[in-house]
Amino acid sequence: RAGRRAVAEAVARGHQVTAVVRDPARYRELAGDGVTLVAGDVTQAGSVATVAAGHDVAINAAARMDVPSQAFFVGAAHALLEGLAQAGVGRLLVIGIGTILETAPGVLVHDAPGFPAQWRTFSLGHAEELDVLRTADTGIDWLMVAPPPTVLDSEATRTGRYRIGGEQVLPTDKDAAPFSYADLAVALIDEIEAPKHHRTLIAVAS
Repeated sequence: RAGRRAVAEAVARGHQVTAVVRDPARYRELAGDGVTLVAGDVTQAGSVATVAAGHDVAINAAARMDVPSQAFFVGAAHALLEGLAQAGVGRLLVIGIGTILETAPGVLVHDAPGFPAQWRTFSLGHAEELDVLRTADTGIDWLMVAPPPTVLDSEATRTGRYRIGGEQVLPTDKDAAPFSYADLAVALIDEIEAPKHHRTLIAVAS
């Protein structure tokens, strides 16, 4: 959902996009004007280097529910940093998860009492991915973008409006509509076209 919206937003702004998936036969509808669809594996540096060659920036929206979270996200972070460096791509945007944001200094959403164990495990994978990025000796200019720790609206139309914060959950009015994947994509492509944040985690919200 996030990846599809990012592709659509980038193409709408006139960018040429390569959409990388494990099985292109399952995503043929992604191919079209401005979009090349290719097979790739985000956990393999050689695959990342091959598909990234000739590009300016990469967005990682990949997730797998059939692989342990920590193994997948940590493996992807290492492979992306190595593969993008090999390909000469200097900018990486990673879509994070809102449960790794802080509710208070040093207190993450997924550490709250009663937080569901299975979702905490999934969130910990993202947290370890962020740790890999933070501690890596790399020239890649990375950024992790985390939406609110709620279910995003996959149907809402693009408003083009969003707020950016630091590593804490952005306060939101209790009656506010859920943040949308469409506006998450706007934030991502805005950051590509006019980079303002570097080597950090940022929160975005409506």
